[in-house]
Amino acid sequence: MREGRRRSGPAVMGRLIGLVKPLLPLMCLAILLGVAGYLCAIFLTILAGQALFRGLMEMMGISLMPGMTGGFASMRFTSLFFLLILLAVLRGVLHYGEQYCNHFIAFKLLAVIRHKVFAALRRLCPAKLEGRDKGNLIAVLTSDIELLEVFYAHTISPIVIAVLTSGIMILYIGRNSAAAGILALAGYLAVGAAVPLLVGRAGGQEGLWMRNSFGDLNSFILDSLRGLDETIQYRGGAKRLQEMEERSRRLGKMQRKLNRLEASQRSVTNLLILLFSFAMLILMLYFYRKGGVDYRQMLTAVIAMMGSFGPVVALSNLSNNLNQTLASGERVLSLLEETPKVEEIEGKEPAVFGDVAMEQVDFAYEKEQILKNCSLTVPQGKILGIHGVSGSGKSTILKLLMRFWDIQGGSIRIGSREISGINTADLRDMESYVTQETCLFHDTIAENIAVGKPDASREEIIAAAKKASIHDFITGLPKGYDTPVGELGDTLSGGERQRIGIARSFLHDAPLLLLDEPTSNLDALNEGVILKSLTETRGEKTVVLVSHRDSTMNAADLVYEMRKR
Repeated sequence: MREGRRRSGPAVMGRLIGLVKPLLPLMCLAILLGVAGYLCAIFLTILAGQALFRGLMEMMGISLMPGMTGGFASMRFTSLFFLLILLAVLRGVLHYGEQYCNHFIAFKLLAVIRHKVFAALRRLCPAKLEGRDKGNLIAVLTSDIELLEVFYAHTISPIVIAVLTSGIMILYIGRNSAAAGILALAGYLAVGAAVPLLVGRAGGQEGLWMRNSFGDLNSFILDSLRGLDETIQYRGGAKRLQEMEERSRRLGKMQRKLNRLEASQRSVTNLLILLFSFAMLILMLYFYRKGGVDYRQMLTAVIAMMGSFGPVVALSNLSNNLNQTLASGERVLSLLEETPKVEEIEGKEPAVFGDVAMEQVDFAYEKEQILKNCSLTVPQGKILGIHGVSGSGKSTILKLLMRFWDIQGGSIRIGSREISGINTADLRDMESYVTQETCLFHDTIAENIAVGKPDASREEIIAAAKKASIHDFITGLPKGYDTPVGELGDTLSGGERQRIGIARSFLHDAPLLLLDEPTSNLDALNEGVILKSLTETRGEKTVVLVSHRDSTMNAADLVYEMRKR
């Protein structure tokens, strides 16, 4: 996945900042504490510098120059010492308070964002996500959202704190010399704005590539783990390892490029601080010789300039991390903004189940035409068999009946209603769908069957298992129905997983059963038991049975033959 950034960094920041609105009072408190904390640190430096210079003068027996008296400079050393301690303690307390507020906001918002992302995934499922890169999706759900903590805890309030603190210091430094205030403004803008913007522009696209490559590597590793048995069997380990190392090298190369950019940024930032500090020293010496400022004012302005770059340096240091953070924000926002291919329906009158009919249906995946003028009718209470070669559109028909996609032409009806006009929740209640690959959760067998009806009793679960010809197998296990199935059901065979999926559909007890190759992994005996269960539902259930097996079609009342286009 190599998507370019669809919006600028400020646009991404604006969207992310909009989520802070419910926590705005706490953010304002964090900003207030941050400004106060930085001012304590700056004036701690100023007072310490003045006290040190005064102490050195007195130790050397040199009289204080005109302008070195008055204000804090005239305080007794004991009082000044306690004032410095007070400022140091306040700095620590205020900084802690600011960080606590910012991190509270960050983790609260991360929870909100995760909730929004999972809500978006539910809205997009299943059509939009069926072919999506799972590793990239996992990266969005985990590391990308986690990186937004940097934005909420270390970006929003530091920007405002830097602006406010710098504004206060510009007024403080420039109160005796407008030129000194202008020089301070130029220094703060250069370090806190120019450098981050230039670095952000230079590394913005690389940051997005970095996040995308990280997602690609996640996908590759996940794919490799799932296919580990096949990789070992066919001696593909060396090739997989080589590909993994190559992807890791590309990722490392991107990371090194970003690290070099960060090192350059830090060097430029430190150089600018030194240059502007020396510029302030030269400027204030000039004004001192001209008599425009006294010695204390000159010393204070220079120390204040040197000690007040902290807030803007924090902004400058954010620029590289911000590249990846904004790239993560772009990926999260893009997921939240994805438009579902199928909008859920609600608020309609409940539908009455009846015959199922497809009339002149056209459907294509992107540009690949799958169905053209496809028509079929499933009479209520009958079993319809759909037979044909792979790729002819058999499974697609079931997914269209489930309304995983909307058709491009024709109509699909249940009873007298178009399925696009039936409430999505009602449509799901009408249908039980068994896919070719049954997904099992890391839970007990009973809980996996109960997915079809979460409030089912144990007796109902057992009855469904008997219909699916898996009850005897389950009771033969040490813990019976309470036996864990392992991750993705890896402790069970393909046939056992498939029969659990069929048991789910029987437990769901919907009037329409959609079965996609339900006996593909079963032996003849189990196939016969399941087909017998299906035939016993004739008259009570409407069944659409997709299979390439001729033996499975023997249970059907009607058979449609599909041909590949």
